[in-house]
Amino acid sequence: MTDQILMRQPRGASILTRWLDPALPPSLGNDDHPIYRDILVFGGVLFALTAIAYVATISWIAPVPRDGTSLAVGRDFLNFWMYGRAAWGANPSAFYDIGIYHDAIRNLLGYSLNGQNWSYPPSIMLLAAPFGKLGYLTALAIWTVLGLALFVTVARRQASDWRVLLPVMMSPAALMCLISGQSAFVTGAILISAFALLDRRPLVAGFLIGLLSIKPQLGLLFPFFLIASGRWWVFVAAAMTTIAIVALTTVIFGHQAWLDFIQKGLPVQGMVLADPDRIATPFFPTIFMNLRGINLPYAAAMIVQTAFSMFAVGSLVWVAAKRRDANPMTIMALFFACTVCASPYLLSYDLVPLTFAAIVMLATGQLDRMGRRLAQLVFWIPALQLALGTYHVPGSALVAPAFAAYLVFRLRDAPKTAPEPA
Repeated sequence: MTDQILMRQPRGASILTRWLDPALPPSLGNDDHPIYRDILVFGGVLFALTAIAYVATISWIAPVPRDGTSLAVGRDFLNFWMYGRAAWGANPSAFYDIGIYHDAIRNLLGYSLNGQNWSYPPSIMLLAAPFGKLGYLTALAIWTVLGLALFVTVARRQASDWRVLLPVMMSPAALMCLISGQSAFVTGAILISAFALLDRRPLVAGFLIGLLSIKPQLGLLFPFFLIASGRWWVFVAAAMTTIAIVALTTVIFGHQAWLDFIQKGLPVQGMVLADPDRIATPFFPTIFMNLRGINLPYAAAMIVQTAFSMFAVGSLVWVAAKRRDANPMTIMALFFACTVCASPYLLSYDLVPLTFAAIVMLATGQLDRMGRRLAQLVFWIPALQLALGTYHVPGSALVAPAFAAYLVFRLRDAPKTAPEPA
């Protein structure tokens, strides 16, 4: 197969292909090969150059180093670490007051970071508490290593070849997750595991889905999907896990933590979405934020977002009810794409699971010509959003809905049953 490809390529391309051949999955077809190769090469170059440039800008000052944008190294991990510190305090929910939180950061670090805010529900403190007992850099290093190890372990079990993970781990979504110190590797591992266990171990799958209540926008569509597919044990297990997490959080941190989250934390998220200066648009690959980027009024942007959310819900309900036994990877990819469609508040690093599903489908020959191009665009969504969103140019948010629509049509035309990917 590789020899046939080499015969049709120029000399430079042949040398490059021979050099890359050990990193390419053998399941790649002739048509998949050039797109996969381009993703691997250009994704790897972007990853390496960005990582080098980022590290070069770091100012290694105590107690927390800062990067070239004046943010703390680990960026969003600072919030997670502060959740962990708050979990051991007398008033664990005090930092939902953004003024108190900024004062605490200023007192701790000696400088202001006014872009930080608490947006997660108080249940995140259950996970963050152990890290709050560690020094910042130590906690960040352990969090990063654990997230990577968990994601790679889970993803490897679902991939036909370990080499499929190479472009995923060098993707713009993964890069942003690493720089931001975010939870996308952990939540991505939970999502992939939940889908793998839906029918084999429904109670475990439900438990995993319930864990996503720490980041609700990622599990927003599960109730619709589970009910439509008749997976009642999964639904019950997820609901009970969510209730147990809320109850445990209330017992440990008090009911005031949930009141502060609702009364103070959620409005801060609304401020981010409604920000007239549109500072956050480069990092939100959502329909709503793309429209806010061109200064469309909040209400109008939310109406359009609602239409896309309804499309996402309707697509999943139809697939769950009519194509439950279809190719599991296709259904998983559709769910991840619809999650991006449905939420106005979702950031580029949250696309790690969708990137994984798209790359697996490409690497295992499950896509036609249009699907390959869409998978390629899915890979580049975070980079496109950063480049276009910086100048408030919309467009990148349409990739996930387009990929979702493509998958729906594929599932509609597919046989009633399909084998699992090799």
